[in-house]
Amino acid sequence: MGAMAATTTGAFPAITAQAATVDIPGIGSFDVPDDFAPQVQQFNQTVKDAQTALATPGALGGGLNIGGAPAAPAPQFQLPGLLQQHQQSPGDIALQAAATKVGAQYSWGATGPYSFDCSGLVQWAYKQAGVELPRTSFEQSNVGAPVAYQDLQPGDIVITNGGGHVGIYAGDGKLLNAVQTGTPVSYTHLHSDDVVTARRIQA
Repeated sequence: MGAMAATTTGAFPAITAQAATVDIPGIGSFDVPDDFAPQVQQFNQTVKDAQTALATPGALGGGLNIGGAPAAPAPQFQLPGLLQQHQQSPGDIALQAAATKVGAQYSWGATGPYSFDCSGLVQWAYKQAGVELPRTSFEQSNVGAPVAYQDLQPGDIVITNGGGHVGIYAGDGKLLNAVQTGTPVSYTHLHSDDVVTARRIQA
């Protein structure tokens, strides 16, 4: 069978050898009558500009200008309201600082940064949060606001052993503390019967 001759209707002019090609990303390329060549050229350039802008890191930071159109403002990203409102408390920061000292040696009277006694660790940790605490566990038992055992939050300081020991509550019923000679800074289980007082340090 011979090749069929292409026919056209009166609605569209015949496509000539000089037909313009429009490139549509993700779809394909199409020939259109060269009567539309200026529009096709402008469209292809617009698509090219957009692809270049999207592929360039930071290109959207100052607004995207496509085909001579006014630059669009850079998108503004905002954290969810709860994340924006939440700021770390001194207790949060102190607990994180103390956690970096797990494994440090206990040494009576030491206040860090390489060895600690119990109140020395608490004092050092809170100092990293910008809070100056007194030196001994007995003095620390009077700072901040009292907290009931059932209301403990990570970062609260907990006084035990009749007032002679202090640590930082780490959550899940655990105390982060410089325990005693021969035992490095570590997490230990906290029992409600051991607690003399617990204190929350506010900014």
